[in-house]
Amino acid sequence: MRRRSIIAVGAALALSFSGAGTIAVADPADAPPAPVSAPATIERTETITDTRTALFVYSPAMNQTVQVQVLHPASGGSRPTLYMLDGVGAGEESNFAESTWTFKTDLVDFMSDKDVNVVLPVGGTGSYYTDWLNPDPKFGSYKWETFLTDELPPLIDKEFRGNGVNSVAGVSMGAMGAANLVTRHPHLYRGLSAFSGCLDNSEPSSRDSVRGTVAFKGGDVVNMWGADSHPAWNDHNPTVNAEALRGKQIYISTGNGLPGPHERARGGDLASTIAVGGPLEAAANLCTRTFENRLGQLRIPATFVYHDYGTHSWPYWEDEFKAAWPQIASALGR
Repeated sequence: MRRRSIIAVGAALALSFSGAGTIAVADPADAPPAPVSAPATIERTETITDTRTALFVYSPAMNQTVQVQVLHPASGGSRPTLYMLDGVGAGEESNFAESTWTFKTDLVDFMSDKDVNVVLPVGGTGSYYTDWLNPDPKFGSYKWETFLTDELPPLIDKEFRGNGVNSVAGVSMGAMGAANLVTRHPHLYRGLSAFSGCLDNSEPSSRDSVRGTVAFKGGDVVNMWGADSHPAWNDHNPTVNAEALRGKQIYISTGNGLPGPHERARGGDLASTIAVGGPLEAAANLCTRTFENRLGQLRIPATFVYHDYGTHSWPYWEDEFKAAWPQIASALGR
């Protein structure tokens, strides 16, 4: 049975930060002008249906072409945009033909009557949708944050009548990616929806989860956020940076790793699904409680949904997106 909770107005802030010293600030008149990067460009467009389009966008930040699929109304006026981030495979499941959101769920049908653009990047395996500090031997130059927040939105708004109102949702690795995009660019998004993610880098166990996720796909997390002492870990920690979520629509959900209705429906896949998806979801559950406590300390309202069943798998995320949709639509003005 589902338990829903809206974060209550909490007690005093438990996490405190202190520091000392002075910061040298350069005189703007003496500073060199900031470099101006070339804008991203659409190399080609493929019409899949009258409400689904594939863009192939050249990203100067990553020096590569990225496929982005967009679900959109066939006609009409300006509309808001929902960016949806993938799990760790980020399109591997379809050999990068499409996002796993469209490959594994009924998202296309569900959104077919909604007056919203849905933006689905294809690719970014193991990336956390962040700007990596260094090129990686496996992944190359990952600059997903720059792509998603700087390069891509102007193209989406121009090509698909976007009105500048945005929200972001993500699952698993993409949940952390989505939370970091919102906390680091709060001006850009009105809402955050995160399904089965670990939105915390504070604990050794949660950092180990990030390391394991990147390593699972062959990457080196040191190239992403550096050694454990590097400030990039805190810079990309939604729990530490949660104040930026004040005033946003927030929907967070997780299962607890135990088999539920979808496992029972799968029959022969039950054992392997539980063996892998059970521990992953249990870990996400613990991280979610840490994040809920943090928002409670800051007195930031949010919806948290905990299930007493459910593994780390797409059928549950399909369900959760539909459950979250009324809040997402409200944040988007729909």
